[in-house]
Amino acid sequence: MNKSVYDSPDQVSETKRHILTVLVDNEPGVLARVIGMFSGRGYNIDSLNVAEVSNDENISRITIVTHGTSEVVNQIEKQLLRIVPVHSVTNLDQEGSSVEAEVALVYIYISETNKKKVYQLCDLYRARKIENENNTTIFEIAGASERVNRFIKEINEITKVEIVRSGPVAISSIQKNEEE
Repeated sequence: MNKSVYDSPDQVSETKRHILTVLVDNEPGVLARVIGMFSGRGYNIDSLNVAEVSNDENISRITIVTHGTSEVVNQIEKQLLRIVPVHSVTNLDQEGSSVEAEVALVYIYISETNKKKVYQLCDLYRARKIENENNTTIFEIAGASERVNRFIKEINEITKVEIVRSGPVAISSIQKNEEE
């Protein structure tokens, strides 16, 4: 029995990963306000990327990866829209058609015994060698997060690695009607 005085929904959707893109004015303090909204309400941010997307309009895109139910993410979207410099919030998982990419730098410890396997796996995943020094090599891999995760899992089975990841960035691939 629920002891809360508030009504709770009978059906609660499952918790899943969501990618939100938020267009904001590129000005000091905006990112802090967006992050503050998340932390103040107990929402977790799995990944965060910010970059200016329009110099002439002074607009930046914040890409946020979070986990939650559909109801919680809808609440997050509504609360983000209340922040004054926010122009739009898009849940790319609800749009259904988006392209996602992530970059990882992987510092790989290579020895004579694992060298062949490491290079074969890097070739298979099209990881690009960007640094080679002593018994270590740094590879760059780009693509969807699932692809990067698979590469990291498989390379970890061969040798010790250190990883730096950008987190995903994403954009809708649905054609938008431009008003003239």
